[in-house]
Amino acid sequence: MFGDLFEEDYSSVSNNHYGKGKKLKTKALEPPAPREFTNLSGIRNQGGTCYLNSLLQTLHFTPEFREALFSLGPEELGSLEDKDKPDAKVRIIPLQLQRLFAQLLLLDQDAASTTDLTDSFGWTSNEEMRQHDVQELNRILFSALETSLVGTSGHDLINRLYHGTIVNQIVCKECKNVSEKQEDFLDLTVAVKNVSGLEDALWNMYVEEEVFDCDNLYHCGTCDRLVKAAKSAKLRKLPPFLTVSLLRFNFDFVKCERYKETSCYTFPLRINLKPFCEQEGKSNLDVNLKDQKEEAIDDPLMILKAILLQEESNLIPVDQLGQKLLKKIGISWNKKYRKQYGPLRKFLQLHSQIFLLSSDESTVRLLKDYSLQAESDFQRNDQQVFKTLTSKSPGLNDRPSCPHWFDINDSKVQPIKEKAIEQQFQGKESAYMLFYRKSQLQRPPEARANPRYKVPCHLLNEMDAANIELQIKRAECDSTNNNFELHLHLGPHYRFFNGALHPVVSQTESVWDLTFDKRKTLGDLRQSIFQLLEFWEGDMVLSVAKFVPAGLHIYQTLDGDDLMLCEVDIADGEDIFVWNGVEVGGIQIPTGGDCEPLLLNVLSLTPSGEGGECQQLIESPRVFPSNAQLGTVFSALAIPEGVVVLISNTESIGEESWTTVPKEDLKKTFREQGLRNGSSILIQDSSSDNSLLTKQGKWITGVNDTDWLQVKNLCQLESEEEQVKVSATVNTVVFDIRIKAIKELKLMKELAENSCLRPIDRNGKLLCPVLDSYTLKEAGLKMGSSLGLCPGKAPTSSQLFLFFAVGSDVQPGTEMEIIVEETTSVRDCLKVMLEKSGLSGDTWHLRKMDWCYEAGEPLCEEDATLKELMISSGDALLLTEGKLPPLGFLKVPVWWYQPRIPSHPWKSRQDQASCTFSQGGDWRAASTQGAPSDGHAEGSLLFLGDVDISEDAALVELKSQAMTLPSFSEFCIPSPAFLRAWTVDSKRPGRLLRFHHQQLREYKLGRRTEICLEPLQKEENLGPQDMLLRTQMRLPGKRAYTLPMDMVWDTARGSTAGSLRQRVADFYSLPVEKTEIAKYFPEKFEWLPVSSWNQQITKRKKKKKQDNLQGAPYYLKDGDTIGVKNLLVEDDDDFSTVRDDIAREKQKQLALGKKSQEALHVQSSDVASGAETPARPRGPEASLSIHVGSFR
Repeated sequence: MFGDLFEEDYSSVSNNHYGKGKKLKTKALEPPAPREFTNLSGIRNQGGTCYLNSLLQTLHFTPEFREALFSLGPEELGSLEDKDKPDAKVRIIPLQLQRLFAQLLLLDQDAASTTDLTDSFGWTSNEEMRQHDVQELNRILFSALETSLVGTSGHDLINRLYHGTIVNQIVCKECKNVSEKQEDFLDLTVAVKNVSGLEDALWNMYVEEEVFDCDNLYHCGTCDRLVKAAKSAKLRKLPPFLTVSLLRFNFDFVKCERYKETSCYTFPLRINLKPFCEQEGKSNLDVNLKDQKEEAIDDPLMILKAILLQEESNLIPVDQLGQKLLKKIGISWNKKYRKQYGPLRKFLQLHSQIFLLSSDESTVRLLKDYSLQAESDFQRNDQQVFKTLTSKSPGLNDRPSCPHWFDINDSKVQPIKEKAIEQQFQGKESAYMLFYRKSQLQRPPEARANPRYKVPCHLLNEMDAANIELQIKRAECDSTNNNFELHLHLGPHYRFFNGALHPVVSQTESVWDLTFDKRKTLGDLRQSIFQLLEFWEGDMVLSVAKFVPAGLHIYQTLDGDDLMLCEVDIADGEDIFVWNGVEVGGIQIPTGGDCEPLLLNVLSLTPSGEGGECQQLIESPRVFPSNAQLGTVFSALAIPEGVVVLISNTESIGEESWTTVPKEDLKKTFREQGLRNGSSILIQDSSSDNSLLTKQGKWITGVNDTDWLQVKNLCQLESEEEQVKVSATVNTVVFDIRIKAIKELKLMKELAENSCLRPIDRNGKLLCPVLDSYTLKEAGLKMGSSLGLCPGKAPTSSQLFLFFAVGSDVQPGTEMEIIVEETTSVRDCLKVMLEKSGLSGDTWHLRKMDWCYEAGEPLCEEDATLKELMISSGDALLLTEGKLPPLGFLKVPVWWYQPRIPSHPWKSRQDQASCTFSQGGDWRAASTQGAPSDGHAEGSLLFLGDVDISEDAALVELKSQAMTLPSFSEFCIPSPAFLRAWTVDSKRPGRLLRFHHQQLREYKLGRRTEICLEPLQKEENLGPQDMLLRTQMRLPGKRAYTLPMDMVWDTARGSTAGSLRQRVADFYSLPVEKTEIAKYFPEKFEWLPVSSWNQQITKRKKKKKQDNLQGAPYYLKDGDTIGVKNLLVEDDDDFSTVRDDIAREKQKQLALGKKSQEALHVQSSDVASGAETPARPRGPEASLSIHVGSFR
């Protein structure tokens, strides 16, 4: 059961020895709960270790055992850190017991773990899940400890505390010769069967004598013959702690089975063992007696008072009083006191001031007045006889002398009364072991209510550090459990078109993620958003929004600022739209579920050839409010009267059941007609012969029959035909189509076992193979689609078909393909791709590739499976060179940014000599076209290198590490304070990172963020309300500007046009009324004049709403270029330059060229596709990455 529990090899303690065959112990997501009101710690059950927990708690509440173990230091036991060293002598079991006891004493958790201790036992999961005998465990554990402590000062720990002796005597009746044999014990084993309680069992074992007579005579060595004799056993030496094992289990020899004794078995909480001990000498006779004073034992008055005080009513029959006296002192009244004091009743009569006899002298009790006085004397004096065997709880504020009992059931610790203990063990509930503590043992005053008493310093430090860590984890867990993520959609960043809200720029810039405590109120949330946005003016309304296929739709406005967020039904990850409650971009917004926009497919037949002889099915997506009438389709599509409207509520064309809408039902709403997102509406001329439907309402596609699929031969085998049409329905199985195609293409039958069908998209790209067991409906294939018959088997349902490419410049059609199991780890998948690519080395990683062949977020968790990372068949991965940093670290590409600003002293050494950039091809222009002049604010970027840094590091540490890069040695920068950090967006500075000592984690940089460093003339300390702008003065009479200059604008009092104009006028020492400013948009090569808007009055409150340059249409931010014009010398409205005109003209030409190329491509694809059904237009996609914490 215990494996190699005793065989600790101190010469080599191998880690392989511990934990063989152990089950995987997962790490808990939440920290353990703190201790409850009892301030005591339980022990967690590993599955079947309740017996172990009971014994460990008993040893823990034996302070002499615990402190003796604590007294053994690392110089004797070794250190757990050295247990894996081959030459270290580490006594693991005592060390683990020390740590466990320290945790039970000091660690603020409701239950400790015994995993490390059982590991030191060499137990496997089988032992941890199986019940064992606690008595056997006690003996084996003591033996293991003795073996572990050999050669230390604690070698006699077990013997010193638990060792006792029993003497067995046989007395000859003839010559009185005594033959004795002494036995050692660590625990007393007593019978349970046919015994009412512990005292009866001890009486039978150590008081009653076995007589040898008649046919059972004893051979006396002295008499040298068979004689009568008496055999008895006595306790000769009692240990400080007496362990009693109750034989609860017996064997039925009739049934040949083991059974448990469940009869009532009593045991006292305080016991006098003198009657069971050897009476010679002043040996240690009584576990529960203090230092026995003979005068106290010889005083019958004290003994009788103590017995009567133990009775609840202080009343007892005189006969029972004699019996209790015998039990208490081990000798009867007549033998001890009769000669001196007379009979018991006479003694009671003589002390009538203390005892009151009844009229018939059958019962006796203490006088009431005396009992109150005697009670305090009893508590003071009689403790010399009886003592409670319990521990004091440091967490309970009772009197120091008040004993407390606790019921410790694994992790659960509860106080319990003495009466409850007696009731608990009156029936089937059984005690297995009893531990009695010697009453002479006294705890020093400094140990009382002091759990740190005699705990070694290294364990104190370890527990203190663990408690601090627990507090931090509990705070983090509390924050995690009570915080939720909200996605704030800012109204000025959205526009309303096509029936829904859409971001003006991009989804990333329009959504702010906010972590908030759901126990706070809606008013707190509103205030936090005010402080977060800073630039918001006027009313702020918060509404719950949701994404629908048409876009973002507002459903419900949040009211009641006094309500907590958990009461207003805001879920984790909720989308909150922040707006004025009326309009967005000047358009009034419909809200609520009734007007939810529906994205519908509108189909109609349109002539596609000369004379209209051939018709083509046109499918176009349209958005309608769900509460609009169905007849609004005519006005929206400009369709004349006299057409038939048919609807279908299924999403794909191949299996619809169409329903004709009567004219009177055209006034019903889309929702009343049962239409939902993805439903189809068919517009058909009622007079046309080319009906698209049969009379049964089933789709047959009219003139152009599309109840077929086109299969192309891509097996590189000669065939009479390159492609064939295979008839099919939506319920046709892919396997049947493949077999038909092989037959009609007249290919070898062997291909039936080693081929697959792969869809071909409109660009001719082969997509993921389709499983043979799928129907066309399950595979999502439309009638008229093109499939390729390719060699190789299709992946199974548990496999993934993946595309992958190497490098960063990936062209469509150059991807490679692999099939892997979905349980494959990222690391193994990377190896397979490297082998197929013919590459080697460990400096590669995988990234997910989006639809436009751009690299997404890296797959950081190399041990995670593809399924866990939600990689599905058809996904494209990118093999990228470079080793990923460890979890919690960032690999940040760092650039040197040299703006074209005058008087920059920190130039490169070569620049200081020549005053020109001499790095050649190493310099990359961030923006070359459309700059206002040679002095435009945009500068150049030079790549310095990559910096590996922790997310917990501060921004100043990132700057310091960047200064150590070899490429940085070309620049003379005195300290990181002379560097300004930006993120790099579209090859130009993006977001300003302004706080030197803020952690990188708080900036939320992401793994693809690049940083550029800009040199400064002096140290800079920007506040949270300061905005850094590049200002350029326009040269009078020329369409050009001076070199840009940095200007800091304090927006604390508002980011209005008037405030900015005043700041610019002060900066250039111009009169404010003669100063005109404009913001430059480098992407469009346009200047937008900043003028004071007409002040608007909101409908809700008669309050003037000021302009805000941080909102639409300016979206002013750090690093923006501001053009300045002095109206005293130039009063025209033009801010543009000649380079702007040239760049805009190039943009127009590029746009026209793209449109003509797209038109040619569409025409060629129409000719090539022939009768193919036009594919549904595909909406824009974005790279999606989900960071999942890995819980392995």
